[in-house]
Amino acid sequence: MSLLDTAVTRQLGIEVPLICGAMYPCSNPELVAAVSEAGGMGVIQPLSMVYVHGHEFGAGLKLIRSLTARPVGMNVIVEKSSKVYQERMQRYVDQAIEGGIRFFVTSLGNPRWVVEKAHAAGGFVYHDVTERKWAMKGLEAGVDGLIAVNDRAGGHAGPKSAEALIAELSDLGVPVVCAGGIGGEEDFVRALRMGYAAVQMGTRFIATTECTAHPDYKRAIVEADAEDVVLTERITGVPVSVIRTPYIERTGTKAGPLARWMLKGRKTKHWMRTIYALTSLRKLKHSLHTARGRDDYWQAGRSVAGITEVLPVAEVIRRMTA
Repeated sequence: MSLLDTAVTRQLGIEVPLICGAMYPCSNPELVAAVSEAGGMGVIQPLSMVYVHGHEFGAGLKLIRSLTARPVGMNVIVEKSSKVYQERMQRYVDQAIEGGIRFFVTSLGNPRWVVEKAHAAGGFVYHDVTERKWAMKGLEAGVDGLIAVNDRAGGHAGPKSAEALIAELSDLGVPVVCAGGIGGEEDFVRALRMGYAAVQMGTRFIATTECTAHPDYKRAIVEADAEDVVLTERITGVPVSVIRTPYIERTGTKAGPLARWMLKGRKTKHWMRTIYALTSLRKLKHSLHTARGRDDYWQAGRSVAGITEVLPVAEVIRRMTA
């Protein structure tokens, strides 16, 4: 059996066991569609599509569908940060299902309501996890697969290695996807040989022609090594992987004393997280098109070590499958 024929490709109806991680702010519709059209699974990040790239959600879905007829997924952050946000996500999921979306990636909360909606339409839900206890909670909610976020991932990286996570999750009876550290062909093959049913890549797809990130952002990814990626608490209050730039050096990576105090309080932590969320949405949106990382954040994972040039999405995936 080919390494490319896995439980994920069979379950989701895709050719290549490769998922484009949903990225705020980098997931523009053209990038999502290009990954699916090349045989992988592009995943919509709804806030990125609406708030950053300016598409009304239904119109964004139609744009993607005009570019590919192949399977496309959607990311749903299920944390109950506010009633308004939760109601909006529920509307987006309903619209996505009406538009033919049958794959959902959930994170940061209980995915049960997404599972119920997806399963009623014949769809599937995979849940982001960083260790076994979160995997068990996801399985209790009925998810169909697990996305194992390791310590080399972009965004909110987990604490464990890819090797440790597959050893911890492989006996749970569902497909496990490796998320983090996949920048080149050797990384892709290594993850599949390790026992993963697919990989999820984000940073590699920022450095593609279809992504609308600033050329300086893409160049920074190409030129960076793994040690150039650092963790900062100043975006969300918990560590997020970003490229070290003069701005990062100048501002530091630790949350301020007031923020740290508020994050420790039972009630005040929710207020602080809301403040961080509103601030980071604006900052990350601005950073997408900022030259030379002057005054914002360029997110990236340690997979930068395997990324040496900006390529079309189809060429990235062709090299992986070769």
